[in-house]
Amino acid sequence: MRIGIFLPTGNNGWISSTTAPLFMPTWELNQSVTARAEKYGFDFAMSMVTFRGYGGVTEHWNHTLETMTLAAALAASTEHIGIYASVGILSLHPAMVARMASTIDAVAPGRFGINIVAGWHREEYAQMGLWPDDDYFSYRYDYASEYVTILRELWATGRSDLRGQYFQLDDCMLGPVPANPVTLISAGASPRGRRFAAEHADYNFTIGHGVAGLERAVADLAASARETGRSVRPIVQRLIVMDDTDALARRRVDHYNSGSDAEALENERNHYALDRSGGSSATLARTINPHRALNPDDGNLIMGSPRTVAARLNEIARVDGLDDVLVLFDDFTEPLDRFGQEVVPLLDFPMGGERP
Repeated sequence: MRIGIFLPTGNNGWISSTTAPLFMPTWELNQSVTARAEKYGFDFAMSMVTFRGYGGVTEHWNHTLETMTLAAALAASTEHIGIYASVGILSLHPAMVARMASTIDAVAPGRFGINIVAGWHREEYAQMGLWPDDDYFSYRYDYASEYVTILRELWATGRSDLRGQYFQLDDCMLGPVPANPVTLISAGASPRGRRFAAEHADYNFTIGHGVAGLERAVADLAASARETGRSVRPIVQRLIVMDDTDALARRRVDHYNSGSDAEALENERNHYALDRSGGSSATLARTINPHRALNPDDGNLIMGSPRTVAARLNEIARVDGLDDVLVLFDDFTEPLDRFGQEVVPLLDFPMGGERP
């Protein structure tokens, strides 16, 4: 199984709490995280993209880095690890992204990929005048399909003449084309999102709670891939909260929950709930509790001692058809080093294998 790290490109990471570690998403932090992940054998590092946070007392995600420029810098400062940038497709024209990717591939041959984010957070794009209308919730994957078609045509031939519903290109050119394949990842847990991934992506970044949930996610994706005749592999996410013992790790989670940023969490829930298209956003909205930053019973949370963390990852590795897990930490300083030094030696699979 390959392990990637979700980079801290937004302030305070993924926990909306005043009692969780608070930090800014600096270049120095992200460069240090990526370099250490490479040293410990992580296979890839991926950024998340957002243009507007959820506020609250912690100003959650009000401060974020731009992903493509960050990827270029990280590509130049690493040697082996895969570098993946998330792109909000409403914010950048596909011809520009194709050119950026070709440039970054020249910096890090064969190590660059893009996570296609169709976009669900209306306020992110409305603030820039880029939100088409609320019907976009229902046709975003159709828009993304044309977007990715343009990317692949430009990378393959240096030209695209696509005349679609959302893009009209007139002998659009790209040169030089990338010398290596550019990996495409697509986040999506709804049937439509998984179908888009099966049609256009190499990897589907999806949700699977617990072993049973992972098995269902893998099976659903495999069924979609069979319909398209393509090979697409799932990536799942796990947040790790670690301490000397399981009890201390649970106490740490309880401490973070005691400082939950209710305003930020409520804002996040309300933004998810705006999507009434039947996608996964509505499901995610129902999982957000404004008074609990972390759910100890959430299958996407791994809390415990280094031995427990390793055991949970070994369990995930045994799920047939699941080869990739993206991990993130409550803090990206000491816990990352502890993972590399105390968890990695206990894993049943080698780190640093074939990259996505």
